[in-house]
Amino acid sequence: MRPNAEHVLDYFHIAMRVTVMQQIARGLPPPSETDKDVAVATLERVRHFLWHGNWRRALDLIGDVETRMLGATDPDVTDEPMSHPQVSPQARNLLKHLREFESYISANASMIPNYGERRRYGEAVSTAFVESTVNQVVAKRFAKKQQMQWTPRGVHLLVQLRVRTLDGTLANDFQRWRDERKAA
Repeated sequence: MRPNAEHVLDYFHIAMRVTVMQQIARGLPPPSETDKDVAVATLERVRHFLWHGNWRRALDLIGDVETRMLGATDPDVTDEPMSHPQVSPQARNLLKHLREFESYISANASMIPNYGERRRYGEAVSTAFVESTVNQVVAKRFAKKQQMQWTPRGVHLLVQLRVRTLDGTLANDFQRWRDERKAA
């Protein structure tokens, strides 16, 4: 990673994780009908807080959902809910995803800006354009119909060449090399 670059977590990945957890919450078994609705609504609030860069409040809400899920079964479950018989497989799955998401947000908190503000000022909130560019740069060689295989070094050199071709700097490089050879 470049030290002077601004590192931003792609909001698309955050939103997808929240969506998965909401789908899991919607599938909770009947005894936890109100918990299901509260979990889905709270996860929507988590998404909202993360969109606005308030990761601390989002982490608090994730903790609230975990506590509610555990409290819905038995107070003794809080120690190790994953192996407790009263916790349904769906609830275990949701708890697992909540804990992974909590770790993910905690580890990447410094890279969570106010996405709403960035969008208002015309700044990027997603890396989709970067992924598209990478696909454009390497897609031709890696098409399934291509017979040739590349070494990691060959791929690296090819990508450098393709990028210079696409951004128009390759012609300048050749001109500079010609000028250097003439001078030598």
